[in-house]
Amino acid sequence: MSCSWEGMECKLMSLLMFSLKCSLLGCSSVAGSLCALRCLQSMPSVLGHNQNTSVMESQNDELSPKKTTVFKIINGPVTGSRKRPSEGNYEKEKDRCIQLFDQWSEADQVEFVEHLISRMCHYQHGHINSYLKPMLQRDFITALPAQGLDHIAENILSFLDARSLCAAELVCKEWQRVISEGMLWKKLIERMVRTDPLWKGLSERHQWEKYLFKNRTAEVPPNSYYHSLYPKIIQDIETIEANWRCGRHNLQRIQCRSENSKGVYCLQYDDEKIISGLRDNSIKVWDKQTLECLRVLTGHTGSVLCLQYDDRVIVTGSSDSTVRVWDVNSGEVLNTLIHHNEAVLHLRFCNGLMVTCSKDRSIAVWDMASPTDISLRRVLVGHRAAVNVVDFDDKYIVSASGDRTIKVWSTSTCEFVRTLNGHKRGIACLQYRDRLVVSGSSDNTIRLWDIECGACLRVLEGHEELVRCIRFDNKRIVSGAYDGKIKVWDLQAALDPRAPASTLCLRTLVEHSGRVFRLQFDEFQIISSSHDDTILIWDFLNVSSIGQTEGRSPSRTYTYISR
Repeated sequence: MSCSWEGMECKLMSLLMFSLKCSLLGCSSVAGSLCALRCLQSMPSVLGHNQNTSVMESQNDELSPKKTTVFKIINGPVTGSRKRPSEGNYEKEKDRCIQLFDQWSEADQVEFVEHLISRMCHYQHGHINSYLKPMLQRDFITALPAQGLDHIAENILSFLDARSLCAAELVCKEWQRVISEGMLWKKLIERMVRTDPLWKGLSERHQWEKYLFKNRTAEVPPNSYYHSLYPKIIQDIETIEANWRCGRHNLQRIQCRSENSKGVYCLQYDDEKIISGLRDNSIKVWDKQTLECLRVLTGHTGSVLCLQYDDRVIVTGSSDSTVRVWDVNSGEVLNTLIHHNEAVLHLRFCNGLMVTCSKDRSIAVWDMASPTDISLRRVLVGHRAAVNVVDFDDKYIVSASGDRTIKVWSTSTCEFVRTLNGHKRGIACLQYRDRLVVSGSSDNTIRLWDIECGACLRVLEGHEELVRCIRFDNKRIVSGAYDGKIKVWDLQAALDPRAPASTLCLRTLVEHSGRVFRLQFDEFQIISSSHDDTILIWDFLNVSSIGQTEGRSPSRTYTYISR
Protein backbone atom coordinates (compact mmCIF):
# COMPACT_ATOMS: atom_id res chain seq x y z
CA MET A 1 0.00 0.00 0.00
CA SER A 2 1.52 3.32 -1.06
CA CYS A 3 1.79 6.12 1.47
CA SER A 4 0.58 9.65 0.87
CA TRP A 5 2.94 12.65 1.43
CA GLU A 6 1.27 13.26 4.77
CA GLY A 7 1.75 9.66 5.78
CA MET A 8 5.43 9.69 4.78
CA GLU A 9 6.05 12.87 6.81
CA CYS A 10 4.35 11.36 9.82
CA LYS A 11 6.44 8.20 9.62
CA LEU A 12 9.59 10.25 9.27
CA MET A 13 8.76 12.17 12.43
CA SER A 14 7.92 8.87 14.14
CA LEU A 15 11.35 7.47 13.43
CA LEU A 16 13.12 10.61 14.59
CA MET A 17 11.12 10.79 17.78
CA PHE A 18 11.89 7.15 18.41
CA SER A 19 15.62 7.77 17.96
CA LEU A 20 15.49 10.62 20.44
CA LYS A 21 13.61 8.54 23.02
CA CYS A 22 16.04 5.67 22.60
CA SER A 23 19.01 7.93 23.24
CA LEU A 24 17.38 9.60 26.21
CA LEU A 25 16.55 6.20 27.74
CA GLY A 26 19.98 4.74 27.02
CA CYS A 27 19.11 2.52 24.09
CA SER A 28 21.99 0.93 22.14
CA SER A 29 24.61 3.66 21.74
CA VAL A 30 24.50 7.23 20.66
CA ALA A 31 25.27 5.99 17.15
CA GLY A 32 21.88 4.40 17.04
CA SER A 33 20.05 7.50 18.18
CA LEU A 34 22.06 9.77 15.89
CA CYS A 35 21.81 7.69 12.77
CA ALA A 36 19.06 9.88 11.38
CA LEU A 37 21.00 13.05 12.15
CA ARG A 38 24.19 11.70 10.60
CA CYS A 39 22.27 11.00 7.44
CA LEU A 40 20.81 14.48 7.45
CA GLN A 41 24.28 16.01 7.76
CA SER A 42 25.53 14.16 4.70
CA MET A 43 22.22 14.75 2.97
CA PRO A 44 20.34 11.87 4.56
CA SER A 45 17.25 11.35 6.69
CA VAL A 46 15.45 8.41 8.16
CA LEU A 47 11.91 7.37 7.48
CA GLY A 48 9.83 4.46 8.67
CA HIS A 49 9.30 2.47 11.81
CA ASN A 50 11.44 0.15 13.91
CA GLN A 51 11.02 -3.60 14.29
CA ASN A 52 11.61 -3.37 18.02
CA THR A 53 8.61 -1.10 18.47
CA SER A 54 4.94 -1.76 18.00
CA VAL A 55 3.36 0.99 15.98
CA MET A 56 -0.38 1.40 16.31
CA GLU A 57 -1.99 3.28 13.52
CA SER A 58 -5.60 4.03 12.88
CA GLN A 59 -7.32 1.28 10.94
CA ASN A 60 -8.30 3.50 8.04
CA ASP A 61 -4.75 4.73 7.33
CA GLU A 62 -5.33 6.07 3.85
CA LEU A 63 -8.80 7.42 4.54
CA SER A 64 -8.23 9.26 7.79
CA PRO A 65 -6.73 12.75 7.54
CA LYS A 66 -5.13 12.41 11.00
CA LYS A 67 -2.98 9.67 12.43
CA THR A 68 -1.87 9.03 16.01
CA THR A 69 1.47 7.34 16.54
CA VAL A 70 2.34 5.81 19.90
CA PHE A 71 5.78 4.45 20.80
CA LYS A 72 6.74 2.04 23.51
CA ILE A 73 9.98 0.34 24.31
CA ILE A 74 10.18 -3.45 24.38
CA ASN A 75 12.92 -6.08 24.63
CA GLY A 76 14.12 -4.98 28.10
CA PRO A 77 17.42 -3.29 29.00
CA VAL A 78 19.87 -2.03 26.41
CA THR A 79 23.56 -2.91 26.31
CA GLY A 80 26.47 -0.72 25.20
CA SER A 81 26.61 -2.32 21.74
CA ARG A 82 26.60 -0.10 18.66
CA LYS A 83 24.18 -2.52 16.96
CA ARG A 84 20.96 -0.86 15.79
CA PRO A 85 17.66 -2.26 17.13
CA SER A 86 16.22 -2.47 13.60
CA GLU A 87 19.17 -3.92 11.71
CA GLY A 88 17.02 -5.56 9.07
CA ASN A 89 15.01 -2.61 7.82
CA TYR A 90 17.39 0.28 8.63
CA GLU A 91 19.06 0.54 5.22
CA LYS A 92 15.76 0.52 3.37
CA GLU A 93 14.26 3.06 5.72
CA LYS A 94 17.37 5.25 5.46
CA ASP A 95 17.20 5.22 1.67
CA ARG A 96 13.55 6.20 1.73
CA CYS A 97 14.33 8.98 4.20
CA ILE A 98 17.12 10.31 2.00
CA GLN A 99 14.85 10.37 -1.01
CA LEU A 100 12.22 12.28 0.93
CA PHE A 101 14.74 14.72 2.45
CA ASP A 102 16.18 15.43 -1.01
CA GLN A 103 12.77 16.51 -2.24
CA TRP A 104 12.54 19.33 0.29
CA SER A 105 13.83 22.83 -0.31
CA GLU A 106 17.01 23.97 1.46
CA ALA A 107 14.98 26.18 3.77
CA ASP A 108 12.73 23.25 4.73
CA GLN A 109 15.74 21.03 5.32
CA VAL A 110 17.36 23.61 7.60
CA GLU A 111 14.13 24.20 9.50
CA PHE A 112 13.64 20.49 9.99
CA VAL A 113 17.17 19.96 11.32
CA GLU A 114 16.75 22.94 13.67
CA HIS A 115 13.58 21.38 15.09
CA LEU A 116 15.37 18.08 15.45
CA ILE A 117 18.41 19.55 17.24
CA SER A 118 16.21 21.58 19.57
CA ARG A 119 14.77 18.32 20.90
CA MET A 120 18.16 16.86 21.73
CA CYS A 121 20.02 16.98 25.01
CA HIS A 122 23.31 18.73 25.74
CA TYR A 123 25.24 15.47 25.49
CA GLN A 124 23.96 14.93 21.96
CA HIS A 125 24.78 18.52 21.03
CA GLY A 126 28.39 17.82 21.96
CA HIS A 127 28.52 14.85 19.60
CA ILE A 128 26.98 16.89 16.82
CA ASN A 129 29.47 19.69 17.38
CA SER A 130 32.40 17.24 17.20
CA TYR A 131 30.99 15.87 13.97
CA LEU A 132 30.37 19.24 12.33
CA LYS A 133 33.53 21.10 13.43
CA PRO A 134 35.94 19.37 11.02
CA MET A 135 33.42 19.82 8.20
CA LEU A 136 33.36 23.60 8.76
CA GLN A 137 37.17 24.03 8.83
CA ARG A 138 38.95 24.77 5.57
CA ASP A 139 42.75 24.80 5.26
CA PHE A 140 43.06 27.23 2.36
CA ILE A 141 46.85 26.93 2.37
CA THR A 142 46.96 23.15 1.94
CA ALA A 143 44.07 23.28 -0.51
CA LEU A 144 46.09 25.36 -2.97
CA PRO A 145 47.87 23.47 -5.76
CA ALA A 146 51.34 22.25 -4.83
CA GLN A 147 52.99 24.25 -7.57
CA GLY A 148 52.64 27.83 -8.72
CA LEU A 149 50.27 29.41 -6.21
CA ASP A 150 52.41 29.74 -3.08
CA HIS A 151 52.52 33.49 -3.65
CA ILE A 152 48.78 33.68 -2.97
CA ALA A 153 49.21 32.03 0.41
CA GLU A 154 52.19 34.30 1.15
CA ASN A 155 50.22 37.42 0.28
CA ILE A 156 47.35 36.38 2.52
CA LEU A 157 49.55 35.51 5.49
CA SER A 158 51.70 38.62 5.03
CA PHE A 159 48.84 40.72 6.42
CA LEU A 160 49.06 39.01 9.82
CA ASP A 161 50.48 40.77 12.85
CA ALA A 162 53.24 39.19 14.93
CA ARG A 163 50.97 37.34 17.35
CA SER A 164 48.89 35.87 14.53
CA LEU A 165 51.99 34.94 12.55
CA CYS A 166 53.35 33.02 15.54
CA ALA A 167 50.05 31.13 15.79
CA ALA A 168 50.01 30.45 12.05
CA GLU A 169 53.43 28.78 12.23
CA LEU A 170 51.99 26.25 14.67
CA VAL A 171 49.03 25.23 12.52
CA CYS A 172 50.88 22.62 10.49
CA LYS A 173 54.14 22.01 8.63
CA GLU A 174 52.67 23.36 5.37
CA TRP A 175 51.82 26.71 6.96
CA GLN A 176 55.25 26.84 8.55
CA ARG A 177 56.85 26.15 5.16
CA VAL A 178 54.91 28.96 3.47
CA ILE A 179 55.86 31.42 6.22
CA SER A 180 59.52 30.41 6.12
CA GLU A 181 59.96 30.33 2.35
CA GLY A 182 57.92 33.51 1.96
CA MET A 183 60.18 35.33 4.47
CA LEU A 184 57.07 36.67 6.15
CA TRP A 185 58.85 37.79 9.32
CA LYS A 186 61.14 39.89 7.14
CA LYS A 187 58.12 41.37 5.36
CA LEU A 188 56.45 42.17 8.68
CA ILE A 189 59.53 44.05 9.91
CA GLU A 190 59.78 45.90 6.58
CA ARG A 191 56.15 46.95 6.86
CA MET A 192 56.75 48.34 10.33
CA VAL A 193 59.88 50.20 9.20
CA ARG A 194 57.97 51.81 6.33
CA THR A 195 55.09 52.99 8.51
CA ASP A 196 56.58 53.72 11.95
CA PRO A 197 59.36 56.30 12.49
CA LEU A 198 60.47 54.53 15.67
CA TRP A 199 61.08 51.28 13.78
CA LYS A 200 62.84 53.15 11.01
CA GLY A 201 65.10 54.92 13.47
CA LEU A 202 65.98 51.68 15.22
CA SER A 203 66.78 49.98 11.91
CA GLU A 204 69.24 52.77 11.10
CA ARG A 205 70.84 53.00 14.52
CA HIS A 206 71.19 49.25 15.07
CA GLN A 207 72.14 48.67 11.43
CA TRP A 208 69.75 45.84 10.64
CA GLU A 209 68.27 47.99 7.87
CA LYS A 210 70.95 46.52 5.57
CA TYR A 211 69.09 43.19 5.73
CA LEU A 212 65.77 44.73 4.68
CA PHE A 213 64.17 45.62 1.35
CA LYS A 214 66.34 43.19 -0.60
CA ASN A 215 64.98 40.59 -3.00
CA ARG A 216 65.38 36.88 -2.44
CA THR A 217 68.31 36.55 -4.78
CA ALA A 218 70.42 38.92 -2.70
CA GLU A 219 72.44 37.85 0.31
CA VAL A 220 69.88 37.90 3.12
CA PRO A 221 69.67 35.88 6.34
CA PRO A 222 67.09 33.07 6.66
CA ASN A 223 63.57 33.65 7.95
CA SER A 224 64.66 32.45 11.40
CA TYR A 225 66.93 35.51 11.73
CA TYR A 226 63.99 37.87 11.31
CA HIS A 227 61.82 35.73 13.59
CA SER A 228 64.37 36.13 16.39
CA LEU A 229 64.99 39.80 15.53
CA TYR A 230 61.34 40.81 15.96
CA PRO A 231 61.11 40.28 19.76
CA LYS A 232 64.43 42.08 20.21
CA ILE A 233 63.00 45.11 18.43
CA ILE A 234 59.91 45.02 20.62
CA GLN A 235 62.13 44.89 23.70
CA ASP A 236 64.10 47.91 22.46
CA ILE A 237 60.88 49.86 21.90
CA GLU A 238 59.57 49.02 25.36
CA THR A 239 62.88 50.10 26.88
CA ILE A 240 62.84 53.43 25.02
CA GLU A 241 59.27 54.14 26.11
CA ALA A 242 60.17 53.33 29.72
CA ASN A 243 63.19 55.64 29.51
CA TRP A 244 60.98 58.51 28.33
CA ARG A 245 58.47 57.90 31.12
CA CYS A 246 61.13 57.64 33.83
CA GLY A 247 63.44 60.34 32.49
CA ARG A 248 66.38 57.96 32.08
CA HIS A 249 68.89 59.30 29.59
CA ASN A 250 72.52 59.77 28.74
CA LEU A 251 73.53 63.39 28.45
CA GLN A 252 76.01 64.96 26.04
CA ARG A 253 76.94 68.61 26.38
CA ILE A 254 78.44 71.04 23.88
CA GLN A 255 79.99 74.11 25.50
CA CYS A 256 79.97 76.82 22.84
CA ARG A 257 82.15 79.26 24.83
CA SER A 258 81.15 82.35 22.88
CA GLU A 259 83.68 85.14 23.35
CA ASN A 260 81.24 88.03 23.56
CA SER A 261 77.48 87.58 23.92
CA LYS A 262 76.51 84.14 25.18
CA GLY A 263 73.47 82.12 24.19
CA VAL A 264 72.31 79.65 21.53
CA TYR A 265 69.04 80.96 20.11
CA CYS A 266 68.15 78.29 17.55
CA LEU A 267 69.17 74.89 16.23
CA GLN A 268 68.29 72.02 13.93
CA TYR A 269 69.86 68.57 13.65
CA ASP A 270 69.96 65.33 11.68
CA ASP A 271 71.92 62.10 12.14
CA GLU A 272 75.23 63.68 11.09
CA LYS A 273 75.21 67.28 12.27
CA ILE A 274 73.75 70.00 14.46
CA ILE A 275 73.47 73.53 13.09
CA SER A 276 73.04 76.28 15.66
CA GLY A 277 72.47 80.02 15.56
CA LEU A 278 74.15 82.02 18.29
CA ARG A 279 73.76 85.33 20.02
CA ASP A 280 77.30 86.25 18.91
CA ASN A 281 76.04 86.60 15.28
CA SER A 282 77.56 83.31 14.11
CA ILE A 283 76.21 80.00 12.81
CA LYS A 284 78.09 76.93 13.99
CA VAL A 285 77.93 73.46 12.43
CA TRP A 286 78.71 70.57 14.80
CA ASP A 287 79.53 66.92 14.15
CA LYS A 288 76.80 65.04 15.96
CA GLN A 289 78.98 62.03 16.73
CA THR A 290 82.20 63.70 17.87
CA LEU A 291 80.57 66.96 19.01
CA GLU A 292 83.35 68.90 17.30
CA CYS A 293 82.69 72.18 15.52
CA LEU A 294 83.03 71.60 11.78
CA ARG A 295 82.40 75.10 10.46
CA VAL A 296 81.56 78.63 11.55
CA LEU A 297 79.49 80.81 9.21
CA THR A 298 79.75 84.55 9.64
CA GLY A 299 78.04 87.41 7.87
CA HIS A 300 75.13 88.51 10.01
CA THR A 301 75.65 91.71 11.98
CA GLY A 302 73.16 90.74 14.65
CA SER A 303 72.20 87.68 16.69
CA VAL A 304 71.02 84.68 14.68
CA LEU A 305 67.49 84.20 15.99
CA CYS A 306 66.09 81.52 13.69
CA LEU A 307 67.22 79.00 11.09
CA GLN A 308 66.14 76.07 8.97
CA TYR A 309 68.08 73.88 6.56
CA ASP A 310 67.54 71.09 4.03
CA ASP A 311 69.92 69.11 1.85
CA ARG A 312 70.80 72.22 -0.23
CA VAL A 313 70.63 75.39 1.84
CA ILE A 314 70.62 76.92 5.29
CA VAL A 315 68.24 79.88 5.72
CA THR A 316 68.81 82.16 8.71
CA GLY A 317 67.04 85.18 10.20
CA SER A 318 68.75 87.74 12.37
CA SER A 319 68.24 90.72 14.59
CA ASP A 320 69.98 92.67 11.80
CA SER A 321 66.59 92.46 9.97
CA THR A 322 67.94 90.31 7.11
CA VAL A 323 67.36 86.78 5.89
CA ARG A 324 70.43 85.01 4.50
CA VAL A 325 70.62 81.87 2.36
CA TRP A 326 73.78 79.74 2.67
CA ASP A 327 75.04 76.70 0.78
CA VAL A 328 74.74 73.86 3.27
CA ASN A 329 77.93 72.18 2.08
CA SER A 330 80.32 75.04 1.38
CA GLY A 331 78.93 77.64 3.77
CA GLU A 332 78.91 80.25 1.00
CA VAL A 333 76.28 83.01 1.17
CA LEU A 334 73.96 82.56 -1.82
CA ASN A 335 71.37 85.25 -1.17
CA THR A 336 70.46 88.04 1.23
CA LEU A 337 66.82 89.16 1.58
CA ILE A 338 66.23 92.68 2.87
CA HIS A 339 62.58 93.38 3.56
CA HIS A 340 61.72 93.51 7.26
CA ASN A 341 62.31 96.73 9.19
CA GLU A 342 63.21 95.02 12.46
CA ALA A 343 64.55 91.70 13.71
CA VAL A 344 63.49 88.53 11.84
CA LEU A 345 62.17 86.40 14.69
CA HIS A 346 61.18 83.19 12.93
CA LEU A 347 61.00 81.54 9.51
CA ARG A 348 59.83 78.37 7.81
CA PHE A 349 60.28 77.08 4.25
CA CYS A 350 59.00 74.04 2.38
CA ASN A 351 58.18 73.06 -1.22
CA GLY A 352 59.15 76.37 -2.80
CA LEU A 353 57.39 78.55 -0.23
CA MET A 354 58.97 80.49 2.65
CA VAL A 355 57.27 82.48 5.41
CA THR A 356 59.15 84.91 7.66
CA CYS A 357 57.92 87.03 10.57
CA SER A 358 59.35 89.99 12.36
CA LYS A 359 59.35 92.31 15.28
CA ASP A 360 57.92 94.86 12.82
CA ARG A 361 54.52 93.05 13.26
CA SER A 362 54.41 91.75 9.69
CA ILE A 363 54.55 88.36 7.99
CA ALA A 364 56.24 87.97 4.61
CA VAL A 365 55.36 85.16 2.18
CA TRP A 366 58.09 84.33 -0.35
CA ASP A 367 58.29 82.19 -3.50
CA MET A 368 61.54 80.21 -3.61
CA ALA A 369 62.21 79.18 -7.20
CA SER A 370 65.86 78.55 -6.30
CA PRO A 371 68.31 79.66 -3.61
CA THR A 372 69.18 82.68 -5.70
CA ASP A 373 65.68 83.35 -7.06
CA ILE A 374 63.45 84.26 -4.12
CA SER A 375 60.66 86.79 -4.61
CA LEU A 376 58.16 88.38 -2.24
CA ARG A 377 54.62 87.20 -2.87
CA ARG A 378 52.59 88.86 -0.14
CA VAL A 379 52.86 90.71 3.16
CA LEU A 380 50.32 89.74 5.83
CA VAL A 381 49.40 92.38 8.40
CA GLY A 382 46.96 92.20 11.27
CA HIS A 383 48.93 91.57 14.43
CA ARG A 384 49.29 94.47 16.84
CA ALA A 385 52.67 93.41 18.27
CA ALA A 386 55.80 91.53 17.21
CA VAL A 387 55.07 88.29 15.35
CA ASN A 388 57.20 85.77 17.21
CA VAL A 389 56.58 82.54 15.30
CA VAL A 390 55.04 81.15 12.10
CA ASP A 391 54.27 77.69 10.79
CA PHE A 392 52.39 76.49 7.71
CA ASP A 393 51.28 73.63 5.49
CA ASP A 394 49.43 73.46 2.17
CA LYS A 395 46.22 74.74 3.77
CA TYR A 396 47.03 77.28 6.45
CA ILE A 397 49.70 79.72 7.58
CA VAL A 398 49.59 80.12 11.37
CA SER A 399 51.22 83.02 13.21
CA ALA A 400 51.49 83.95 16.88
CA SER A 401 52.25 87.33 18.39
CA GLY A 402 52.97 89.29 21.50
CA ASP A 403 49.41 90.64 21.11
CA ARG A 404 48.17 87.36 22.76
CA THR A 405 46.55 86.05 19.56
CA ILE A 406 47.11 83.28 17.02
CA LYS A 407 46.01 84.16 13.50
CA VAL A 408 45.20 81.71 10.73
CA TRP A 409 45.67 82.59 7.05
CA SER A 410 44.98 80.74 3.82
CA THR A 411 48.22 79.44 2.30
CA SER A 412 46.96 79.61 -1.28
CA THR A 413 45.28 83.05 -1.18
CA CYS A 414 47.06 84.61 1.84
CA GLU A 415 43.65 85.76 3.07
CA PHE A 416 42.85 85.99 6.78
CA VAL A 417 40.75 83.06 8.09
CA ARG A 418 40.31 83.34 11.88
CA THR A 419 41.85 84.34 15.21
CA LEU A 420 42.46 82.01 18.16
CA ASN A 421 42.02 83.82 21.47
CA GLY A 422 42.74 82.46 24.93
CA HIS A 423 46.27 83.20 26.12
CA LYS A 424 46.43 85.93 28.76
CA ARG A 425 49.85 87.22 27.68
CA GLY A 426 52.02 87.23 24.56
CA ILE A 427 52.65 84.00 22.66
CA ALA A 428 56.30 83.01 22.16
CA CYS A 429 56.13 79.70 20.27
CA LEU A 430 53.85 77.29 18.44
CA GLN A 431 53.77 74.26 16.19
CA TYR A 432 51.01 73.40 13.72
CA ARG A 433 50.29 70.02 12.14
CA ASP A 434 47.09 68.57 10.70
CA ARG A 435 44.28 70.14 12.76
CA LEU A 436 46.33 70.64 15.91
CA VAL A 437 48.09 73.81 17.02
CA VAL A 438 50.15 73.78 20.23
CA SER A 439 51.28 77.16 21.58
CA GLY A 440 53.39 78.42 24.48
CA SER A 441 53.04 81.80 26.13
CA SER A 442 54.50 84.21 28.62
CA ASP A 443 51.44 83.43 30.76
CA ASN A 444 53.45 80.23 31.56
CA THR A 445 50.88 77.93 29.94
CA ILE A 446 50.64 75.70 26.89
CA ARG A 447 47.42 75.54 24.91
CA LEU A 448 46.16 72.96 22.41
CA TRP A 449 43.84 74.22 19.67
CA ASP A 450 41.65 72.79 16.93
CA ILE A 451 42.55 75.02 14.00
CA GLU A 452 39.34 74.32 12.07
CA CYS A 453 36.91 75.53 14.73
CA GLY A 454 39.28 77.67 16.80
CA ALA A 455 38.46 75.84 20.04
CA CYS A 456 40.99 75.51 22.84
CA LEU A 457 41.16 71.78 23.63
CA ARG A 458 43.38 71.84 26.71
CA VAL A 459 45.53 74.12 28.87
CA LEU A 460 48.76 72.64 30.26
CA GLU A 461 50.18 74.25 33.39
CA GLY A 462 53.47 73.54 35.09
CA HIS A 463 56.17 75.90 33.83
CA GLU A 464 57.07 78.72 36.17
CA GLU A 465 58.14 81.23 33.51
CA LEU A 466 57.61 82.06 29.83
CA VAL A 467 57.28 78.97 27.60
CA ARG A 468 59.85 79.75 24.92
CA CYS A 469 59.88 76.65 22.66
CA ILE A 470 57.57 73.75 21.95
CA ARG A 471 57.46 70.71 19.69
CA PHE A 472 55.13 67.72 19.42
CA ASP A 473 54.80 64.41 17.57
CA ASN A 474 52.13 61.70 17.70
CA LYS A 475 52.92 60.76 21.30
CA ARG A 476 54.46 63.67 23.16
CA ILE A 477 54.72 67.40 23.58
CA VAL A 478 58.13 68.68 24.67
CA SER A 479 58.40 72.24 25.96
CA GLY A 480 61.24 74.46 27.15
CA ALA A 481 60.90 77.61 29.23
CA TYR A 482 62.72 80.49 30.80
CA ASP A 483 62.65 78.57 34.10
CA GLY A 484 65.45 76.41 32.61
CA LYS A 485 63.26 73.30 32.56
CA ILE A 486 62.21 70.97 29.79
CA LYS A 487 58.91 69.19 30.28
CA VAL A 488 57.63 66.08 28.50
CA TRP A 489 53.84 65.83 28.20
CA ASP A 490 51.54 63.00 27.14
CA LEU A 491 49.86 64.29 23.98
CA GLN A 492 47.15 61.64 23.76
CA ALA A 493 46.16 62.18 27.38
CA ALA A 494 46.14 65.95 26.82
CA LEU A 495 43.65 65.47 23.98
CA ASP A 496 41.39 63.37 26.22
CA PRO A 497 39.12 65.70 28.22
CA ARG A 498 38.61 62.97 30.84
CA ALA A 499 42.34 62.74 31.67
CA PRO A 500 43.22 64.41 35.01
CA ALA A 501 45.59 67.36 34.74
CA SER A 502 47.98 65.68 37.18
CA THR A 503 48.68 62.85 34.70
CA LEU A 504 49.66 65.00 31.72
CA CYS A 505 53.27 65.91 32.55
CA LEU A 506 55.36 62.74 32.25
CA ARG A 507 58.74 64.13 33.22
CA THR A 508 60.61 67.35 33.98
CA LEU A 509 64.24 67.48 32.83
CA VAL A 510 66.57 69.90 34.58
CA GLU A 511 70.13 70.35 33.30
CA HIS A 512 70.29 73.82 31.75
CA SER A 513 71.45 76.61 34.04
CA GLY A 514 69.78 79.32 31.95
CA ARG A 515 66.71 79.99 29.85
CA VAL A 516 65.85 77.28 27.31
CA PHE A 517 65.64 78.97 23.90
CA ARG A 518 65.07 76.17 21.41
CA LEU A 519 64.62 72.41 21.25
CA GLN A 520 63.96 69.67 18.76
CA PHE A 521 63.27 65.98 19.41
CA ASP A 522 62.56 62.63 17.80
CA GLU A 523 61.76 59.14 19.10
CA PHE A 524 65.20 58.73 20.66
CA GLN A 525 66.46 62.09 21.85
CA ILE A 526 65.92 65.74 22.67
CA ILE A 527 68.45 68.36 21.60
CA SER A 528 68.09 71.72 23.33
CA SER A 529 69.90 75.05 23.47
CA SER A 530 70.01 77.68 26.13
CA HIS A 531 71.08 81.09 27.31
CA ASP A 532 73.78 79.21 29.27
CA ASP A 533 75.69 78.87 25.94
CA THR A 534 75.29 75.07 25.77
CA ILE A 535 73.65 72.54 23.52
CA LEU A 536 72.44 69.41 25.33
CA ILE A 537 71.75 66.04 23.74
CA TRP A 538 69.34 63.95 25.85
CA ASP A 539 69.68 60.34 24.62
CA PHE A 540 66.85 57.98 25.62
CA LEU A 541 68.09 55.09 23.46
CA ASN A 542 71.66 54.46 24.57
CA VAL A 543 71.13 54.56 28.31
CA SER A 544 73.74 52.95 30.53
CA SER A 545 72.23 50.66 33.15
CA ILE A 546 75.03 51.39 35.64
CA GLY A 547 74.45 54.17 38.11
CA GLN A 548 71.34 55.48 36.43
CA THR A 549 68.89 57.63 38.33
CA GLU A 550 65.71 59.17 37.11
CA GLY A 551 66.13 62.62 35.58
CA ARG A 552 69.94 62.83 35.61
CA SER A 553 72.69 60.79 34.00
CA PRO A 554 76.44 60.86 33.33
CA SER A 555 77.37 63.47 30.75
CA ARG A 556 79.95 63.85 28.02
CA THR A 557 81.13 67.38 27.37
CA TYR A 558 82.86 69.00 24.41
CA THR A 559 84.08 72.55 24.73
CA TYR A 560 84.42 74.78 21.68
CA ILE A 561 87.03 77.52 21.99
CA SER A 562 87.03 80.30 19.42
CA ARG A 563 90.33 81.03 17.71
